[in-house]
Amino acid sequence: MQPIQLFDLASKQAEWLTIRQEVVAGNIANANTPKFRAKDVTPFQAVLDQSDVTMARTNPMHLSGNDFSTSGDIDVKEAALDQEIGVQESGNTVGVAEELSKSGEIKRQYDLNTSLVSSFHRMMLMTVRK
Repeated sequence: MQPIQLFDLASKQAEWLTIRQEVVAGNIANANTPKFRAKDVTPFQAVLDQSDVTMARTNPMHLSGNDFSTSGDIDVKEAALDQEIGVQESGNTVGVAEELSKSGEIKRQYDLNTSLVSSFHRMMLMTVRK
């Protein structure tokens, strides 16, 4: 029996979302700190691109899969400068509205992640019961 990669992928995304939420919360906490530079994490796609397991295509009409594993690095880097906010007088680059928007996006992605895992888990339990 082959391992189910969906759970590994969901776990890796949950880890990535946790780290991103920590970074966003740190940005919001330092919104009034002089010369603080906003940070963000590498996109999740970059984490997927660094993995070593490929998804199989059973039909040429299916989308080609990305590589999934739990071995990708999640890097925290300085966020791109928001042209609307720019560098404030204090030297700070945090835009609170943008960070709150990121926080909402993280919550939506986490909710989707947990819903998919829960549905897949229920589906697996139904097949085992029969």
